[in-house]
Amino acid sequence: MADLLFEIGTEELPAGFILPALEQLQQNFIRKAGELQLGLRQVKVAGTPRRLALMVQDLVERQPDRLEELMGPSTKAGLDAEGGFTKAAQGFARSKGAEVTALRVVETAKGEYLVLTREVVGLQTSELLPDLLRGLLAEFSFAKSMKWGSNSNTFARPVQWLLALYDQKVIPLSLDGIVSSHSSRGHRFMAPDFIQIQGASSYEQQLETAHVLVDTARRRQRVLAEVKRAVDEAPGLAGAQVAVDEVLVDTVTNLVEFPFGVCGAFDKRFLALPDEVLITSMREHQKYFPVVDGKGALLPFFVAVNNTRVTDIALTRKGHERVLRARLDDALFFFGADRKRSLEDRFPDLAGIIFQARLGTMLEKSERLIKLAVMLAEKIAPEHIDAARRAARLCKIDLLTDMVGEFPTLQGDMGAAYALSDGEPAEIALAIREHYLPKRAGSELPTSTLGALIGLADRFDTLAGSFGIGQQPTGTTDPFGLRRQALALLHIIGDRGYSLSLREMVYKALALYGDKVDGSAVTVEAVMAFIRGRFVNDAVAIGLDQEAVEAVTSLGFDDVNDSKKKIDALAAIRQDESFAVLATAFKRIRNIIKEHQGGEVVSVFLVEEAERNLADIFADVATAVQPLLARKEYGQALAGMLALKDPLDLFFESVMVMADDEKIRGNRLNLLAAIARLFLQIGDISKMSAS
Repeated sequence: MADLLFEIGTEELPAGFILPALEQLQQNFIRKAGELQLGLRQVKVAGTPRRLALMVQDLVERQPDRLEELMGPSTKAGLDAEGGFTKAAQGFARSKGAEVTALRVVETAKGEYLVLTREVVGLQTSELLPDLLRGLLAEFSFAKSMKWGSNSNTFARPVQWLLALYDQKVIPLSLDGIVSSHSSRGHRFMAPDFIQIQGASSYEQQLETAHVLVDTARRRQRVLAEVKRAVDEAPGLAGAQVAVDEVLVDTVTNLVEFPFGVCGAFDKRFLALPDEVLITSMREHQKYFPVVDGKGALLPFFVAVNNTRVTDIALTRKGHERVLRARLDDALFFFGADRKRSLEDRFPDLAGIIFQARLGTMLEKSERLIKLAVMLAEKIAPEHIDAARRAARLCKIDLLTDMVGEFPTLQGDMGAAYALSDGEPAEIALAIREHYLPKRAGSELPTSTLGALIGLADRFDTLAGSFGIGQQPTGTTDPFGLRRQALALLHIIGDRGYSLSLREMVYKALALYGDKVDGSAVTVEAVMAFIRGRFVNDAVAIGLDQEAVEAVTSLGFDDVNDSKKKIDALAAIRQDESFAVLATAFKRIRNIIKEHQGGEVVSVFLVEEAERNLADIFADVATAVQPLLARKEYGQALAGMLALKDPLDLFFESVMVMADDEKIRGNRLNLLAAIARLFLQIGDISKMSAS
């Protein structure tokens, strides 16, 4: 065994490209090594803006020898009437370099075939690696790729060098004139010369000596340590700390090879800006970390992370302060200009913003949101109807402001700030901010009823409109982010515990578009199928019982929280030892009744003791269970239904359902159909196996 080291040296890669590229590098190598039957102990990846590296520990030196079975012609084509080999069999053997007598007959799913079994001697790993590594280079997928010079290959940025070592020997490899070697490069400014790498085991240490922390996790810890050190060493900041944004830490980690923190300051007058503006100005454009006091209040300081060791800290600090000051001056100007007009005064101007070319303007969308929000409030929180109407009217107006034009991620936040400045109630401002939540899967949900109502209205409108013009997502495209919108819809409803008919709201949302969209039942069902698909995927992803999810959603899906209650009840009851037997019996019932719709069970046609017993017990169970179902106490209802297990077993043992007498047969089918209908009010338990 020996170690493999492969490093792709590039011009600076975008920070967001690095981690996905490293994951591809690792997974693709593991897959390719597996296909070649190359054993190994560990595969590790590391990267910086200038390099993507693969380190493989204990990679075997050669493939194992193996037996290979090659399928030849069928016996009909390969053997003649006397059992001799035909020309087809002889040609097959000759093409594989074997004697025809080496062929043998095997039975397959398709019939009898001639097969050649031969021993294949494993190749040396050093012979396989050039093609394997070339394959890795070709299989990278980036959000954007480029060509440079007259080269035909593409990559995220121009490739500058290739380091490829196996057992400390160079693997011959080239890409558009760049030939692999044992050389890497250190930090662009602090150690720009080539470094001869001795092998995979010394790679990280040698690069660290050249001022490159190639391990992403270590570099991330160094970033955190540097921003803390910068604040701790700054005068007058005792007790202050950095407001750490994990996403920003990840970004900065992949912008530098050797982090060094510098603490700077800005004029206190900028604290008049909303916190969101200050933080966004620092974080998004400059990648600076805000500094806060012990209570979390913003201080007029920040931390920048440089890619080089700073010798003149004062000069570097002034440079960062000058750049940030220009940004904050712009923000302060925009903030002042925006506040000269109230949100209400700007409402008609929404006619100048296109929501979607075929769906109209943001003014039209806002008018629909007002109506949807009121409908939702009437169903969920009647006491909030007037507030919902007001919040829906104002929630999109900040799109017209200069501040959101400069910082699009501040939509909602600026609307809330301007609403408060206009004297709107705090609950309205909060709803404007929260109606965009959650912004991504797993992120913060609305905390207020109004925020949830407006957020739901917004998403119902977008989903209905998009499907209404045939713009539903495909396997590769989702231009309106409808998957995210549907998940947000589900998560808000689930979090708030609302009882709400999704189908009814989709119908109403489509109706508000008028003739702009196809508002037919076909569109409604398409939207519902899409939302149901997101619900099923999400439910399974968070660990809900997959068979219980299928049992409930296969019968229909409309009320999110009602479906969750049914799923939880089925998942719990399957632990009862009687459930598996009952589920099997129910599957038998479904198979027997098929499309039989059922009808009244007539006692005079119950001629067998077992069927009379089943009918009596079912009547008692149904009487006890129906009130529980009405109250959505599904766990207790299922527990009551378990009483049907024994009488069903006895029924199927003693009674022939498909009797010759038409009336008796129909009566038995009616009884089974009635039992099925009772269970189907919760779920199709035939889809659930024993726990």
